[in-house]
Amino acid sequence: MESIRVLHNIASLHFGGSQAFVMNIYNNIDREKVQFDFVVTPEERKDLYSQVEQMGGRIFVCPKYTGKNHFAYCKWWDDFFTEHPEYHVIHGHVRSTASIYLKIAKKHGLVTIAHSHSTSNGSGISAIVKDMLRLPIRHTADYLFACSDKAGKWLYGEKATEQPNYRMIPNGVDLNRFAFCEEKRQQMRQDLGIAKDTFVLGHIGRLTVPKNHQFLVELFAEYHKENPNSRLLLVGDGELFGTVQQQCTQLGIRDAVIMVGSKTNTEDYYQAMDVFVFPSLWEGLPVSVVEAQANGLHCLLSDVITHDVDLTDQVKYLALANKKVWLCEVANLQRKHRIAATTENMAKLQPFDATVVAKQLQSFYLEQDERARK
Repeated sequence: MESIRVLHNIASLHFGGSQAFVMNIYNNIDREKVQFDFVVTPEERKDLYSQVEQMGGRIFVCPKYTGKNHFAYCKWWDDFFTEHPEYHVIHGHVRSTASIYLKIAKKHGLVTIAHSHSTSNGSGISAIVKDMLRLPIRHTADYLFACSDKAGKWLYGEKATEQPNYRMIPNGVDLNRFAFCEEKRQQMRQDLGIAKDTFVLGHIGRLTVPKNHQFLVELFAEYHKENPNSRLLLVGDGELFGTVQQQCTQLGIRDAVIMVGSKTNTEDYYQAMDVFVFPSLWEGLPVSVVEAQANGLHCLLSDVITHDVDLTDQVKYLALANKKVWLCEVANLQRKHRIAATTENMAKLQPFDATVVAKQLQSFYLEQDERARK
């Protein structure tokens, strides 16, 4: 039997949270039974294009929705489904226009899935427009997916989690890939120019407003004054990369902050860290926090982040308004010896194992594809 093809509509195929989720599933699903194809908007960066194509996936580029091109955008989708009758299931990760393209997909007989990966649209005029566009999604999609119940309630409404078509889908992680390794830790520290006794605060995530790097850099600057044998390791790229570099220079800590950009081997960079600091302003479910726990790292999170990632005894939530508490917690963790996650903690992380999540979604896709063909 030929594999079914599931269409994923995702904003881009460069590194990010929703991309990590989809690719983790794609890597662990049985591709002889289920294949993924992608619709993305035009982009310069094509980090994951070659990986998708090597795995047998196809990539289509649709126009970016501006509002002014509403009819052209709708026509593109209508024409696309007419030209590609092989699709029976669409999994939508672009929430801003989900009520548009999912409605068109339904007209063509597809089973439609909306997926919430966040808990905010940000601020400004674009956020207001997005808020208006997201309201019909709960009535348009056949299935309402979310990375956490908090993200589900935000996008679909307070009662969404009680509906029979709602699913909380954990962001799957390859737990073995992120396990702690002392040899790799020593190698990474040597490669990064970090001494064995240097205390390293780490963060992995795109350099964007929600991740709150400004707070993180200010926090480290204060900590570094009293603890000069410390470093801040930032893994990720984004529109604020230059701004963060400039902030580090202004605070006089540029030489103590290591910014390595976007990396595919993030598992290696966790090894070099001593504490994972994640002061986001808003999040859906940050998969990096699950990865950090799998690596045995203690995690300090802002208290706006969902407690769905509070899986082990390594997580602590702190209020962003009180920087002194953050400094105190970092100082306390400096005295702890860096070790791997315990067997007990790894067991608690099992629901987030990518192989488990992929198997569940595979069964779901096959079932929905069969239903749509009838």
